[in-house]
Amino acid sequence: MIDTHSHLFDQAFRDDLEPCINRCLEANVDKIILVGFSKETNMLAQEYAKKNEIFYPTAGIHPSEADENFETELKYLDDFIQNHKIYAIGECGLDYHYGKENELEQKKLFEGQVLLSIQYNLPLIIHMRDATQDTYDILKKYKNKIRGVMHCYSGSLEMAEEFIKLGFYISLGGPVTFKNSKESKRIAEYIDLNRLLIETDCPYLAPVPYRGQRNESSYVVKVAEEIANIRKMDINIIEKITEHNAIQLFGLEDEI
Repeated sequence: MIDTHSHLFDQAFRDDLEPCINRCLEANVDKIILVGFSKETNMLAQEYAKKNEIFYPTAGIHPSEADENFETELKYLDDFIQNHKIYAIGECGLDYHYGKENELEQKKLFEGQVLLSIQYNLPLIIHMRDATQDTYDILKKYKNKIRGVMHCYSGSLEMAEEFIKLGFYISLGGPVTFKNSKESKRIAEYIDLNRLLIETDCPYLAPVPYRGQRNESSYVVKVAEEIANIRKMDINIIEKITEHNAIQLFGLEDEI
């Protein structure tokens, strides 16, 4: 299995990273996409990947980092991509949850990363929160030139299908296990399995029965179990399909 979105470099794991990795291997989670979102975390993802082959690093700039210096940030990311091995650009995107005061800067920063993904032929990892239409409108401009994943997707099934048409996978995480997450469960039931990924977004959004606790990459198994239950399928099939999808998206064929 592959956890396609993890932040195991987070301070929450500073005291027990190795046990966390061991729990992953025991749970048959043998690949982890380690997602950067700032200058500091992009470098941490690189450092962790050099120390353990379970990690596959990405680099991006989160919308919360967006300000009037977006051009400088994009130049930094361009240089970083040229000088480091990464498997995707992101996480990047739009987040209006706490307001839209920096909406323009967010859009400029996001679109710049979309253009970098085209330039370097890398998939995108999209963070989208309370910004579905604007995210879609930007991505639609580059249809047939981009690919990627809608990370920890929380929109509707109908919009998920529209993002799939643009070349994106839909990734489900811990919330699909929550009793009140009806739309996530509907997506799990009806989405094209060939466009489905699973993730943890650890240390955030731990699945049931760990909800409210620190999340970790080994818990991606609980996400797969819930999807298997919803679809009345063998979990081994869900594991194999989502692993295949992740390998295809992130270009891991040569890493196996």
